[in-house]
Amino acid sequence: MLNFKKNTIFCRGTKEETVKEDILHSGVLAVWGSPGSGKTTTAVKLAKYLADKKKNVVLVLCDMTAPMLPCICPPSDLECEKNSNWPYGSLGSILSAAHVTEPLVKYNMITHKKMSYLTMIGMLKGENEYTYASYSKVQAQELIESLRKIAPYVIIDCGSYIANDILSAVSLLECDSVLRLANCDLKSISYLSSQLQLLQSSKWDMDKQYKVASNVKSNHDIDHMAGALGAISFKLPYSEEVEEQYLAGNLLADLTLKNSRELRKGIEKIAKEVFGC
Repeated sequence: MLNFKKNTIFCRGTKEETVKEDILHSGVLAVWGSPGSGKTTTAVKLAKYLADKKKNVVLVLCDMTAPMLPCICPPSDLECEKNSNWPYGSLGSILSAAHVTEPLVKYNMITHKKMSYLTMIGMLKGENEYTYASYSKVQAQELIESLRKIAPYVIIDCGSYIANDILSAVSLLECDSVLRLANCDLKSISYLSSQLQLLQSSKWDMDKQYKVASNVKSNHDIDHMAGALGAISFKLPYSEEVEEQYLAGNLLADLTLKNSRELRKGIEKIAKEVFGC
């Protein structure tokens, strides 16, 4: 029963429904999927791919329970000292504002020192969802609208539990395309079947999503996954090198080992299909 979701962000009346412009070579991409499916890894690697191609890209990290900025790269690689007299650089600072404006978003963006084409927005180390004032779907929508004006490429790393995550839910509804990740296991299938009810009830555009089988190992049955999820657009194989980067907090590092070759190809295929580059 989804009656408790009436009058929430998952219920959009006909007055709010708009025809989205078909953007081929730019736009907002939401990366979403089951817990542990590699959402952050995929979002980060896609952002790095675009930045390496000298494309201006903003990476938004939605997780407020476990801030992901400290897990992506060493703090020394980030520009976090714009104004020592005022805290900046946090997603919470943006969403807690009465109105989210373009200057506010720009002020809180964190630039990578070695990748000038990449900027990031996320919660900082030690912060959580209670560090800042609560926000509504209005602030989330204003954030996405501002990001569209700031950069041609926006990648949003959504949280898994969208029922309690306003920004992730709004991102899925407002984005131009979605990568829907799932591991090759029954838990992922069960998770997606439960969460998709929320999105389907709000007339989510199913045509804008790409289904991705992630962390695929040689002994996994992809055909079984395709039967459960439908046609799979991309396959992202498991990479031991990526796991080591994740554990070391350095996901923005290059993939250099032979066992990461297929993953690099998968990221490239996604970038070309979604962004045309």
